[in-house]
Amino acid sequence: MANSNRYQALISKIFFDRYQPGATAFEFEREAMEHVAQELQIKLPKNLGDVIYSVRFRTSLPEDVLATQPPGMEWIIEGAGRATYRFKLVRINRIVPRADMARVSIPDSTPEIIRAYALDDEQALLAIVRYNRLIDTFLGLTTYSLQNHLRTTVKGIGQIEIDELYVGIDKRGCHYVIPVQAKGGKDQIGIVQTTQDIRFVEQKFPGLRCRAIAAQFMENQGIALFELGVEGDEVKVVEERHYRLVPASDLDREAIRSYRD
Repeated sequence: MANSNRYQALISKIFFDRYQPGATAFEFEREAMEHVAQELQIKLPKNLGDVIYSVRFRTSLPEDVLATQPPGMEWIIEGAGRATYRFKLVRINRIVPRADMARVSIPDSTPEIIRAYALDDEQALLAIVRYNRLIDTFLGLTTYSLQNHLRTTVKGIGQIEIDELYVGIDKRGCHYVIPVQAKGGKDQIGIVQTTQDIRFVEQKFPGLRCRAIAAQFMENQGIALFELGVEGDEVKVVEERHYRLVPASDLDREAIRSYRD
């Protein structure tokens, strides 16, 4: 049985052991995964968080869990404190690149050796965004990568991981904290990671403005950048731009003039 199928069986068992018709939220502890895995004879990864990450971003929830969703609503799994998670019903909210947006051509500054040895889509995307200063271009700020794959804890949520954390400054000297989530392949942008990124900045950098960013690989080597906000149980797109990296010789000079205008 593939990991995704094992994880779905595990999550389904945990869900229905606690679910009551009409419930909109309920919690479970991380150790429940160990107990249920023994019962179902499922081998768990050393990092139990990978089970939650998989069903959050890489696959859908089990079909029997999806069948309990009211119209227009979906279950998410969010952190609820140290070693604790929460199933919660929220409005269906998918952030995907718009099909009708033009792509801005950017001279490709990615070192070839980085492209040759990037280990996965997320790592490659973070490197491409960093080397091409796409966060600066997108936000109109001067930004600096402070740390990537930052593992920390957030009060009321528990342990989180931020794909990359930037700090930035504008022309007036105002400082910003910019958490970036990178999504490649079949991973999806959603409310869970966006919310925890914003809550981290609010708690760790009070008084500084948070500008939460998501980067997504697109077809034909495109990159979509989103600035995101959270309103209630929904992720809102503040701004969206699409980019394509090209050799300098392939830049469209007429297009460059139209960007200026």
